[in-house]
Amino acid sequence: MENQRVTIRDIAEELGLSTATVSNVIHGKTGKISDETVKRVQALLEERQYIPSMAGILLAQNSSKIIGVFINDHEKYEGRTLEDFFIASSLNYLSSEIEKQGLFMMVKKTKNVQDIIKFASMWNMDGLVIIGFCHQDYMYLRNHMRIPFVVYDGFYEKAERFFNIRIDNFDGGFQLGTYFRENGHRKALCISDNHICSDKERYDGFCAGFGDGTADLMLIPMHKEERWDFYSQQIEKFRSVSSVFAVSDYYAIDLIRFLKESGIHVPEDLSVAGFDDIPMCEMISPTLTTVKQDNAMRARIAIQKLQEMKKNVENATEIVLPVTLVERASTKKINC
Repeated sequence: MENQRVTIRDIAEELGLSTATVSNVIHGKTGKISDETVKRVQALLEERQYIPSMAGILLAQNSSKIIGVFINDHEKYEGRTLEDFFIASSLNYLSSEIEKQGLFMMVKKTKNVQDIIKFASMWNMDGLVIIGFCHQDYMYLRNHMRIPFVVYDGFYEKAERFFNIRIDNFDGGFQLGTYFRENGHRKALCISDNHICSDKERYDGFCAGFGDGTADLMLIPMHKEERWDFYSQQIEKFRSVSSVFAVSDYYAIDLIRFLKESGIHVPEDLSVAGFDDIPMCEMISPTLTTVKQDNAMRARIAIQKLQEMKKNVENATEIVLPVTLVERASTKKINC
């Protein structure tokens, strides 16, 4: 009996009250209930460790005040999706914005877009922020769900009935390519695990800024062990360039670690830069030159747009946020 869940009926019978009175106290409807009765009910609820059926409570309300954040549990994270620096930073700023609005955040990682619909409906969510899925997933959600949602870095011709928040990936790559060129670099390498969507935009921008068609693309494995083995086979490639642009800070930091720990000789003036400006950029040695995206601004816009969509406010369906170059010690000027 001790392991059985305590019910509203149990509490009501023990106090000699109606189940309606106990239910009203649980749901905060205490206007017609005496303070003494409210205190008695609350004390026994705490003593008996009563756990309400949250789904039932929320489904009974017009607004749950819950914003769901759904993240693609992609294989590239190797089982550590929420530990990824970009994901963690995004969640941090989203949490702050959601709390400012008196709302609650629920986070779920999943590979299956149908889970998004199931959980969003189960918890009567007010809106969703979706990170890391693909074009067809957003289209599926749009056609099978009426809950408003915003997307981080979606790629499609036109968003309808949801809002897309992108960053200027091309310009970020362009700024970095221009920076390398103006600092005397004539041979560059770009590393990425794919050549589509945002990574392609970053590479294309880098090539446009660097010029001369000398920025080669190296496609690398997603998993660390395979990637380091691959790097070991590409040492001559690293020796042939003076600068490397990694499409994410994670890959830039990982490459610096590989070069240090492998003990393989590469040019001492090899410059390495990343993209995102995660906190680790300032903690490693050398500190990492990178392209900064404003996650605080993105989170603020995401919650604002969700609230506007909830009120059926007509507005644009996409915004492209600016990025800025942050110069640190990992890149060097060389003789022209």
